[in-house]
Amino acid sequence: MQILKEKEALKKKVRALKNDQKSIGFVPTMGALHEGHLSLIKQALSTCDKVVVSIFVNPTQFENQDDLQKYPRTLDEDVEQIKKISEEVIVFSPPASEMYGDTVSSEEFSFDGLEHQMEGRFRQGHFNGVGTIVKRLFEMVEPDKAFFGEKDYQQLQIIKKLVEKHGLDVEVIGCPIFRETSGLARSSRNERLSPKERQTAAFIYEILQQVKEEFGTKSAKEISTWVTEKFKSQPSLVLEYFEIANADDLVSIQEEDKSKKYRAFIAAYSGDIRLIDNIALN
Repeated sequence: MQILKEKEALKKKVRALKNDQKSIGFVPTMGALHEGHLSLIKQALSTCDKVVVSIFVNPTQFENQDDLQKYPRTLDEDVEQIKKISEEVIVFSPPASEMYGDTVSSEEFSFDGLEHQMEGRFRQGHFNGVGTIVKRLFEMVEPDKAFFGEKDYQQLQIIKKLVEKHGLDVEVIGCPIFRETSGLARSSRNERLSPKERQTAAFIYEILQQVKEEFGTKSAKEISTWVTEKFKSQPSLVLEYFEIANADDLVSIQEEDKSKKYRAFIAAYSGDIRLIDNIALN
């Protein structure tokens, strides 16, 4: 397995693959890999000749520096997990200086309003950080296909918009949410939960499932009020937001249109650990 830390070494490898007419799949991650990440890698391996996995904790997408410091960094364990799937995967794990030089700052992006919904309201500058690092990685890896999990559905839509607006030649593929047996969406942050907190956090998915059952028979306002009340009965979880939004532009529902697709989104805290999840409603 090749583990590259310098962008020039990565670009040289990519050029060689392109010269050999090899298709490249790309899975960008921040490490602390779990089954959700591994499912993305497996899907990439099944459809592309060669797969690159980046492992980089991107500082510019953390508005909370304490969260950045606490984010798990487990490169050795991550590499071992990838090896169990395939030793042919190329791992790119650069230091921040390799991606940003001397100044760690994000570029400014417009995603046609996607960046102002949900996460954008609560995480100042987050999507500028996402756009900055993903654009740079795409330009280095030059993938034919890039794979992202639908747990971060807003991020997925923003990356599709990034590709569209900047004319990047890559197919962005959204992959189903990988869940624990309790239903809790797999996340690197789950590792910071105690066993009891992890069990309680499964409540988030239970609520989303009930929202899906009620959607179409109750109004979005009624459902939202019900969700808020249900979270009040779970003092160990603090609801940050609940939204029912158009699956394409992420604008909150005003009146249901049967011709449109909708998703429900939740962000909640278990202690100081922020968890997000979503579900397709129709």
